[in-house]
Amino acid sequence: MASLANQNISESFGQLLKTAGSSVSPALQNITGGNDTATALQLSTTGVQSTGSFGVDGASTLTGLVTFGTSLTASTGTSTIGTLSASTATISTATISTATISTATISTATIPLQLGAVTFGSNITASTGTAIIGTLSASTATISTATIPLQLGAVTFGSTITASTGTNTLGTISVNTATIGTISTLNGLSVATTATVGTLEIGATGPNLTNASYGTAAFTLSTVSAYNAGGTTNGTVALTGAQNSDIVIGTLNSLGSATGSSGLIIGFHCIANNVVRYSITNPTTTAGTVPAGTLHMTALRFTA
Repeated sequence: MASLANQNISESFGQLLKTAGSSVSPALQNITGGNDTATALQLSTTGVQSTGSFGVDGASTLTGLVTFGTSLTASTGTSTIGTLSASTATISTATISTATISTATISTATIPLQLGAVTFGSNITASTGTAIIGTLSASTATISTATIPLQLGAVTFGSTITASTGTNTLGTISVNTATIGTISTLNGLSVATTATVGTLEIGATGPNLTNASYGTAAFTLSTVSAYNAGGTTNGTVALTGAQNSDIVIGTLNSLGSATGSSGLIIGFHCIANNVVRYSITNPTTTAGTVPAGTLHMTALRFTA
């Protein structure tokens, strides 16, 4: 604006700035030229507002709350923000000390340290690269690949953990219920309650235990003659699940209480599916009497 010196009021009043209404008040008023041409600037005793673009060339300090109606764009350079609260943010590269963000799409973010809890309202997705997280607490997480170097405390999986491929090496695992396709243990496996195993491989190359059937049957008092007068007492009992190819082992809990001969021998073998024969043999010359008791039998099935 040229100097007003030596100008007539009728020719220069349009160069002056004034409020659109009365004197400056708490209500925002447009700042206009002397001829009432409105500017983009509004002024009150409590604030300043621009209805157009607003540019700042030098460093600025904003000590109060700053609200961006639509978006905040930093085209070049580095933007340092102490605390950021945003409903929606699209960020190319961000170095953030503290941020509360409802929704954010971030290409690259470097977050040096989070002193407090970090809460994601819905989900966090890392499509590529490597994500290193010191401590993560998540109600639901879908992770393609995760490297977890050390868990100092307990890790609790609410429902299941599934490893579709590869090898999982676990130092100590404690589970209530587990369905395992193949398990290899280096230092032993301890099961406190119950384990259901489809096929159990013994040693590095087998054999494989594919089935085990256990059952009991009542035994009534019997006398086993000396070997030169018969020498054998036998019978058949049911053992569900047993087959002809199974190895059957067992015992009679009253055999140790037999009288007479002290050399009685008991053996078991499968003669048909679900049927086991027991034989008590007396190799001595003295007859033996075996009191009533219970037969305990186990049929084991192996493959190479």
